[in-house]
Amino acid sequence: MWLLAVFVLLPIIEIALFIQVGSAIGLWPTLALVILSAVLGVVVMRSQGRNAWLEAQRSLAEVRDPSRPLAHGAMIMTAGILLVMPGFLTDTIGLLLLIPFVRNAVIGYFGRRVRVTRAHSTSYGYRPPYADGVIEGDYVVEDEPPVKRGQMPPDLEPPEDQQPPRSGKSGWTQH
Repeated sequence: MWLLAVFVLLPIIEIALFIQVGSAIGLWPTLALVILSAVLGVVVMRSQGRNAWLEAQRSLAEVRDPSRPLAHGAMIMTAGILLVMPGFLTDTIGLLLLIPFVRNAVIGYFGRRVRVTRAHSTSYGYRPPYADGVIEGDYVVEDEPPVKRGQMPPDLEPPEDQQPPRSGKSGWTQH
């Protein structure tokens, strides 16, 4: 129900603000502000969105919780979208979301209201090789072509009586 109210009230508020600002500064400056905010929104989404994405990747690479950088990134993208939308109320909200202090306050507000009741992770049919303390693996025995005498440098060539036997078993497996 509240979402319907937003979709009905937001255009009404934006039209009223257009009328007020347009009567105060004129038509062309009002249109220039709308176009400038749209350009600013695109620039913000490209630059700040990239920085937020890199920070989220960095936190994953450092095995840290990526939820905070992802939340900041989502709010920066929301700010950019609000700046692209024509209107002064959406521009004001978008500009506020670009301030890190405001984003932290919004994250704190919604973070206190979110309650995780169940978490589930799936590997889509992949069973890790270390489950139950057992490391599973596959191997293929490939016979190396025998090295003929005289193909190696003389100081590395083993004496003929010390050549290792070629049984095909590596010693790492149990048969």
